[in-house]
Amino acid sequence: MIGFLTLLEKEIKRFLKVIIQTLISPIISSFLYLLVFGVSLGNSVQMKNGVPYLSFLIPGLMVMGLINNSFQNSSSSIVTSKFSGDLEDLRVVPITNMQIIMAMGLGGVIRGFLVAFVTGLVGYTFHYFKLGEVMKIEHPFWILFFVLTGGLTFSFMGIFIAFIAKTFDQLSAFSTFILLPLTYLGGVFVSIETLHPVWQTVSHFNPLFYLINGFRYAVIGFSDVDLTISILVSLLSVAITYGMARYALVKGSFSRW
Repeated sequence: MIGFLTLLEKEIKRFLKVIIQTLISPIISSFLYLLVFGVSLGNSVQMKNGVPYLSFLIPGLMVMGLINNSFQNSSSSIVTSKFSGDLEDLRVVPITNMQIIMAMGLGGVIRGFLVAFVTGLVGYTFHYFKLGEVMKIEHPFWILFFVLTGGLTFSFMGIFIAFIAKTFDQLSAFSTFILLPLTYLGGVFVSIETLHPVWQTVSHFNPLFYLINGFRYAVIGFSDVDLTISILVSLLSVAITYGMARYALVKGSFSRW
């Protein structure tokens, strides 16, 4: 386990060295989202079951921070190592492919969790001063479950995309044209019931939709989809993206780069 723990430690220290970019910047973005959408526009948005819009928004922003930073951590680590030549060092260290993938995956989960946690603290502060009460956590266990499965899914996806990307621009394009639309159509800012029926149908094929709603159920007890389906889709997503990351590592890493 020494190689695994060392690689995990390296991944954690790597993003902590640029803490302004990896932690502070996403927190400022979440602060602005909460200020503009949650506070300024929140009173004009009506949610079913009497759920305040600010309560609805906070879990979505936490998941958005989780998945974006999990993806960016593993993908940037691979791409940077690929072009600097450090990736070749993994050929000679006593560590298995599974340990490499899990170390990088857990590194992304930790970064994503830290961003989601601090985003939640900011959101809870807004919630208390705007609504005059502390927002309760309904199901703490399921929060941990969706943080782990969601973080691993997008960390593994980051590994896969980083291996097939030939430039930083291609990596950025995936975030802009794939990850961002999936996030917005997953129900971060609005319930999908407010969308056009066509986009409601599209959203049901979006794995992020189930992750966001599962996490939202864990926090406030409200969801657009049954919890069981969210759990199954999240577990399936972890398995599929792990297979993709392993394939990319075995087939594309050392032979091509």
